[in-house]
Amino acid sequence: MSVSAGVVGLPNVGKSTIFNALTEAGADSANYPFCTIDPNVGIVPVPDPRLDIINAHITTQEVIPTVVEIVDIAGLVKGASEGEGLGNKFLANIREVDAILHVVRCFEDSDVTHVEGGVDPARDVDIINTELILADMQTVDKRLEKAKRAAKSQDKEEIARVKVLEKVIETLNEGLPARSLELNDNERRLVHDCHLLTMKPVLYVANVDENDLEGQSEHVQTLRNLAEGEKSGVVVLCGSIESELAELEDAEKREMLEGLGIDEPALNVLVRAAYKLLGLQSFFTAGEKEVRAWTIPVGATAPQAAGVIHTDFEKRFIRAEVYTVDALEEHGDEAGIRSAGKLRLEGKDYVVKDGDIMHIRHNA
Repeated sequence: MSVSAGVVGLPNVGKSTIFNALTEAGADSANYPFCTIDPNVGIVPVPDPRLDIINAHITTQEVIPTVVEIVDIAGLVKGASEGEGLGNKFLANIREVDAILHVVRCFEDSDVTHVEGGVDPARDVDIINTELILADMQTVDKRLEKAKRAAKSQDKEEIARVKVLEKVIETLNEGLPARSLELNDNERRLVHDCHLLTMKPVLYVANVDENDLEGQSEHVQTLRNLAEGEKSGVVVLCGSIESELAELEDAEKREMLEGLGIDEPALNVLVRAAYKLLGLQSFFTAGEKEVRAWTIPVGATAPQAAGVIHTDFEKRFIRAEVYTVDALEEHGDEAGIRSAGKLRLEGKDYVVKDGDIMHIRHNA
């Protein structure tokens, strides 16, 4: 399944630096061919150490990670909702992605001019959030007017849609994003065609300097407090360091990481966090031809997971043979897992767990 996250932020916050580091890291991946779709879109592998564990126990020709599409969205300025700057392009691109990675500048540097005159994470977040809310208000106003006209004919669905849209516009008028509303599945369905910008999940990316890799500064704490109030997450990274790491060979990269006292590039953490933000998880298939991670929504059943591999597999699903990465580590191979009774047979109602290794059985 194709999923995407858009990188947004004000000018000069490090947005493009982080995007370029992400896509360069993808290009350096030995196990997945990096693909540039156009100048501002990249396919980035999701780092998953479980693939290495599986590969250590199962001889295979190829190891294939799952991926996330990352979109570098045009920089935003005040008035974007009215078309200022590249506002129209910015807003159109956000509508097309599934989640937002909001880069916020949390470093001081006199050589890098801030478009608003100084570093202030709270103000920067507010600028972008305000523009997205204003754009959504325009969208909802138009859709609400149309729904009200349709509701005059006593159409039950349109009457229900009016009620939901009125709740959304009230929330937006309070300066709150639409995602702060607790809508049920049917209510979300009724407003889905609005493609609301502020309904999308957000992960904040605190871009810090090299002396604040753990994010202890006042700027980062301000951002964390804001994110907590929105029930959003924060990933801390230093764009300049990540750019340098992305260009290094593996041995040099390990040496630099050791010198910095960190286990892995922060970009790895960011990509995994984006994957989780999208409500996704991975299951694995493993054999002589390939060891591969597959993307499914959290809560997907075994037949739905089979359908990601091939649509016919979902239709003709019989059962799945399932075991865990821990079982593979403990018993060494699939034969050992079977002997230990750790291989399970699961049917159509089985809800796949993150990290399951599966063999799909189906009618050919």
